[in-house]
Amino acid sequence: MSVAPFFNPTRQTRVLPGFHLALGYTLVYLSLIVLIPLAAVFITSATLSWSEFWAVVSSPRVVATYKLSFGASLLAGAINTVFGLMLAWALVRYSFPGKKLIDALVDLPFALPTAVAGIALTALYAGNGWIGSLLEPLGIKVAFTPLGVLVALVFIGVPFVVRTVQPILEDLETELEEAAASLGANRWQTFTRVLLPVLLPALLTGFALAFARAVGEYGSVIFIAGNIPMISEITPLIIITKLEQYDYVGATAVAVVMLVFSFIMLLAINLLQAWSAKRTGRDR
Repeated sequence: MSVAPFFNPTRQTRVLPGFHLALGYTLVYLSLIVLIPLAAVFITSATLSWSEFWAVVSSPRVVATYKLSFGASLLAGAINTVFGLMLAWALVRYSFPGKKLIDALVDLPFALPTAVAGIALTALYAGNGWIGSLLEPLGIKVAFTPLGVLVALVFIGVPFVVRTVQPILEDLETELEEAAASLGANRWQTFTRVLLPVLLPALLTGFALAFARAVGEYGSVIFIAGNIPMISEITPLIIITKLEQYDYVGATAVAVVMLVFSFIMLLAINLLQAWSAKRTGRDR
């Protein structure tokens, strides 16, 4: 009589539960946390007729907030992509005094309450602040202007790029750069043709995360923005203002526009990221 072995090395073992249970839990969790609240926003705004909806979301004051929120978020994401890469590069490739302190400070916007960040930035960049008192004599006013909004969005977004790019740089062998240099490539050619194709998916991911955080940011912006209508007023503040006036339908209408625009932007970035990964052969 043959006895089956107690342990079959060819059998695949799984730590987590089976596919059906895990998928069911995922769908229920996703529905409760994401899909149902988003559906409620669309259902509430659907009580408006198309003309009423368009009148709410296309008023000059609301359109001005769209331009500031999305424009500043895109610009802040681009700035963070460039300087976040430089900061991650310095932290990975170089050793210098205070490196661990700087590495810890990168995560400060994650831990710092947004209201505290807004108050601190306002105190620094106001006319009587440490930095503002030096800039305003030069004709550069930061606090209570769109530039102040940009500063706040850059501050809260930079950790997303650094922490996304940093692991890729740590896994990137320096031998690639040495091989490119030995073949006659200069520094710019090494960066654009050897390093950038590898880093591009991570850079796009960091940009998308920084942009998504910046679009919905409220606490760190309202203090330094000044909230001047048509000048430095952000879209989340318009939504809060309508809620305080018990205009729930109008608030959800503006929220729907933000959701649609944000989804389109993130979808475009994800498609670009997938294309970049496929072109460099990193999607396998």
